[in-house]
Amino acid sequence: MCGVCGCSEGETRIEEHHHPKEPEAPSVDVLRGDSEDNARLVKVEQDILSKNNGIAAHNRAHFANAGVLALNLVSSPGAGKTTLLVETLNTLQQDLPCAVIEGDQETSNDADRIRDTGAPALQVNTGRGCHLDADMIHQAFHKLPLRDGVLFIENVGNLVCPAGFDLGEAHKVVIASVTEGEDKPLKYPNMFAASSLMLVSKVDLLPHLDFDVDTLIANARRVNPGIAVIPVSARTGEGMERWRQWLDGARAMVAATR
Repeated sequence: MCGVCGCSEGETRIEEHHHPKEPEAPSVDVLRGDSEDNARLVKVEQDILSKNNGIAAHNRAHFANAGVLALNLVSSPGAGKTTLLVETLNTLQQDLPCAVIEGDQETSNDADRIRDTGAPALQVNTGRGCHLDADMIHQAFHKLPLRDGVLFIENVGNLVCPAGFDLGEAHKVVIASVTEGEDKPLKYPNMFAASSLMLVSKVDLLPHLDFDVDTLIANARRVNPGIAVIPVSARTGEGMERWRQWLDGARAMVAATR
């Protein structure tokens, strides 16, 4: 995982403030076949995840105390997360406070789009990193004036590493576009197994594509029988009311635990 790809090293930037990350453990450049190196790689990964999970638990307590529903939006690049989020905010924030933490390796393009809706947003640039981690969320959340609302965390476009990193969120929401293959849940089972909800995005394009939504859903439920599914289109509005109802239910669960 991250011990192999090196994404645990490098520099993270949160809204122009530089936060160099200290190395979690000695880096592993290549995965060799001998048992000593394999054991070292496992130890590196265990150390990274253990530290992350401790901060995630701290985040979860912060969110609970603030009455915040935190959602981790995950997908492959180009699935339509930001467009869907913009349309969600255009209606949702009329009724309750919302804020967004945007994760990308570089640029503030997505955070700029979010701010155009009127919602506060912070951009986290991960540099070489291929996912957000709990410490990045901890730093960013303390810069956001949010209580009794919804925090959307738009993760870096990647269906691998974000599956293993708890950010303290109440739910992972995976977005799968109809422009991708129906076998995505089988290729990336950990992400779909970790998600509470799958939003099938860009369904307005279905008349122009050879894509079977039922097959996608069946594959997702092979790896996660309990996953909820909502087909949506940010362009036409299809499914957006169901998505809002799901959000209301998730918020009610947060309120019930206070």
